[in-house]
Amino acid sequence: MNQDREFMGSKLLKKHPTRSGKRHYHRRRHHHHHAHHHVYHRRKYCTTKTASVSLITALNSSMVKCRRRLVKFFSKIARAIIPECDCGPALGFQVLQNPPMEYLENESGPPQFDFEFDTGIVLPHHLVVNHRLLPPLATEGKKTIVLDLDETLIHSSPDPPPKSYDFVVRPEIEGKTVTMYVLKRPGLDEFLKELSEKFEVVVFTAGLKPYASLVLDNLDPEGKIFTHRLYREACKEIRGRYVKDLSELGRDLGEVVIVDDNPKSYSLHPANAIPMKAFVDDMEDRELEKLMVFFRQCSVFRDIREAVRQYLSHLAGDGDNK
Repeated sequence: MNQDREFMGSKLLKKHPTRSGKRHYHRRRHHHHHAHHHVYHRRKYCTTKTASVSLITALNSSMVKCRRRLVKFFSKIARAIIPECDCGPALGFQVLQNPPMEYLENESGPPQFDFEFDTGIVLPHHLVVNHRLLPPLATEGKKTIVLDLDETLIHSSPDPPPKSYDFVVRPEIEGKTVTMYVLKRPGLDEFLKELSEKFEVVVFTAGLKPYASLVLDNLDPEGKIFTHRLYREACKEIRGRYVKDLSELGRDLGEVVIVDDNPKSYSLHPANAIPMKAFVDDMEDRELEKLMVFFRQCSVFRDIREAVRQYLSHLAGDGDNK
C-alpha cells in the first residue's frame, strides 16, 4: 500500500511540476526558440550579403571590360584621323622635352577640356564633342582670319639685344623674369589695321600666354585689332607637338583662313592654310604686302578654301616662271 502511494505520488509530481520547474522549463524552451530564430536570420543575412557581393563584383568586371573596349575603340579612331606630326622646334615657344610615345593612347591627355564618363574614362581632347574655343560670331557673314604670332607677325629674341628691335617685353616664366626683344615684320601695322576692318582677326599662337599676351598688348594697345587671342593651352598636343585645330573654333571652315609659318601647326586643315616664309630680321621682307592682295579679293568666294587653292596655285605658277 505504501509502495502504491509512493508510485502515485511520483506520477503526480511528473504530471504537475512545481512553479519553479515551470519557469525553468519555459525559460529553456524560449531560449531554444530564440536561438533557432537568430540562426535562421543570420543564415538569411549571410545569403543576402553573399548575393550582393557577387552582384557588385560582376558589375565591376563588366565596367572594366567596357572601359577597355571604349579606350581601344577611340584609340583606333584617333589613329585614323590624326596624321603623323614631325614638327621641329620654333622660337617663341617650348617643345616638350619628353613627348609620349603614343599620345592618342594616353587617357590623361592635355589640359585639356575634359569629358568624363562615370566609369572614369576621359576622352582624348580631339574627341570631345560640342567644344568651342571662341564665342559665337558677333557679326554674321564675316570671315575669320587666324594669324600665328612668332616668325609670322614678329620675331623675338632674348639677351643679348639684337641690332634692331621695336619693343621689349619682360614676361615672368616659371618664376623668372625673361627679357625678350621684339622685331615687327615690315608692313605689320598696316596689314593688321586693314584686316581688322573687314574680318574677325584671331591670333592663335603656341607661345606661352605670359609672353604672348605682352607682345599682343604692344601690337594692339587699344584692343581694336584682335577679336580673340588663343594661346598654347588652346592647341592640341600630339606626340609632343602643338597643333591648331580649326574645327574647334566654332566657325564654318569654309570661312576660315590660317596664316602660319609652320606647316605642322595647321596639319589638320591644310586646305585652309596659307603658308608664310618665316621672318627673322629681313627688313626687305614683303610677304604681308603680298598677302593683302589675297584678302582684298577672298570675300567674293563662298568657300574661302577655293580662294586659298587658287591663290597658292598662282604663287606656284609665278615661282615656276621665275
